[in-house]
Amino acid sequence: MNLGISETTNARLKEFGFSEEKAEVLSAGGEGASYYLFTGYPKPLGRLQLVLESPSISIEETYYWFLEHLRTDFSFGLIDKITDSFSASEQSSFWGQAQQRLSIQQDRVQQYMASIGKMIKDLFALVRELRIIDEKLAPREIWDEAAKAVAKGKPAESVDGFKSADATLKSEYTDMVENRGGQVQPGSIYHLSSTVGYVTLPDLFFNTRVLTKEQIDKVVDGMDWNPNVKNVLRRKLFQFVNWKLQSDHELRQRRRFQLQYLRQHWDTVKMYMAWVKPHLRNVKRLAMNPERANSPDLISAFEGSIAEIEILTKQPKIRGWHPCVLMTFVHRTRPQMEFHREGFQHRGPVHVGRVEVTLRAYAWTEEQVGKYREYREKEEMDLLGLVDGSVESAMEALSADLDRYLAEAGAPDTLTKKHDPPKKEEEQVSPSSILEPFVALFKGFAELGLSFFPGLYAPQKKEEKKSSVAGAMPGSAAGAATFALYQAYKNYKKSHRLLSW
Repeated sequence: MNLGISETTNARLKEFGFSEEKAEVLSAGGEGASYYLFTGYPKPLGRLQLVLESPSISIEETYYWFLEHLRTDFSFGLIDKITDSFSASEQSSFWGQAQQRLSIQQDRVQQYMASIGKMIKDLFALVRELRIIDEKLAPREIWDEAAKAVAKGKPAESVDGFKSADATLKSEYTDMVENRGGQVQPGSIYHLSSTVGYVTLPDLFFNTRVLTKEQIDKVVDGMDWNPNVKNVLRRKLFQFVNWKLQSDHELRQRRRFQLQYLRQHWDTVKMYMAWVKPHLRNVKRLAMNPERANSPDLISAFEGSIAEIEILTKQPKIRGWHPCVLMTFVHRTRPQMEFHREGFQHRGPVHVGRVEVTLRAYAWTEEQVGKYREYREKEEMDLLGLVDGSVESAMEALSADLDRYLAEAGAPDTLTKKHDPPKKEEEQVSPSSILEPFVALFKGFAELGLSFFPGLYAPQKKEEKKSSVAGAMPGSAAGAATFALYQAYKNYKKSHRLLSW
């Protein structure tokens, strides 16, 4: 009888390039009484299972025996912890203690996330203020270029946009400096224009272009206007040029300060993001496994728990392949809380009960090991991605300006910056050898023979050769994995006086 536990799991395994394992999990005796189901693991080279149950056996001893045996006696020194989860019954003391620690981690996460959200909100105001400063500096830069051109003996109109920049700055001066609060102030240009004899003052002010204080008297004295109008114009032009030069320095100093403050602000956001990620991992590990919560082996009124541990052990590469042994421990235990002396806050449980050990052998490349790790850790990666994802989505509207400002401040952004795709490796040209003429001669004879006997030998193309090597299962790595699998299984049974042959 075949039982499929999850089509989603099978699809996810295919997404990562694995075929799912189907294993016998129950045999009631008689023909056709065996049950097969998809386990959610890649199809292994070999699979052995061991189930131990005793009211006094410690499951920690079983786990560490297999771990040290493979690591020490078979040189499986490259070890990755893939899964470490547990579930406990709601009425057990172990569940209450775990929930207390979980609530502490959740409070830390909530505090950090609130701080990150507040600082991101402030980040919008900082970027907006820098944008406003850049808008104010844009006409000033054109005005400064015109001043440099005049100093070199060129006309100011030779700089593109000078007239527009000069009109923009004078409009800012009359609107924001002279008439503050949106009301016409006494003595301003527009207020004087309503007085008899000064009607032409705004036109003279906007059409008289001077770039330095020294030019004012020379330009104004050459005009054919009333001396009173010329004196007022002289005063207004001097105030405008003086305001422009002083405000330039103030704006640039303010922009420099805002850039440094933005860099400090963003570094603090990234620091909080780095701090919150360990707490998110702790929340994930301390949270109960929802799949085990509905298990019939876990009853709310009983003092029990179910723990699941998965360890991937590897040997160094053999011709590009890692011999791997995947160990899975499923513990159905009765935790016993040890009481310590007064003043010691934490009490550690001792787990006794039933342990189910499943050993699987694989021969994987480094890429396949990474794919399997991504497959098993997908939920944790999604959880950690909430932090980067929330920040990144908030930065989409600011990404271009934020990257530019941070790069200018000397702290290039690493979250919103898009990395260039890796370049393809160029084909390596083999260096010429002293035997190359002789090798070429024999190759010529080989090609001549192939022309008469085309079916004698068909050399593979380079791409086909690569694909055939990548698709073949290496016997040495597979043999090392299956040998260690059986030996660890056999040695454990013999060392614990279990039935073995």
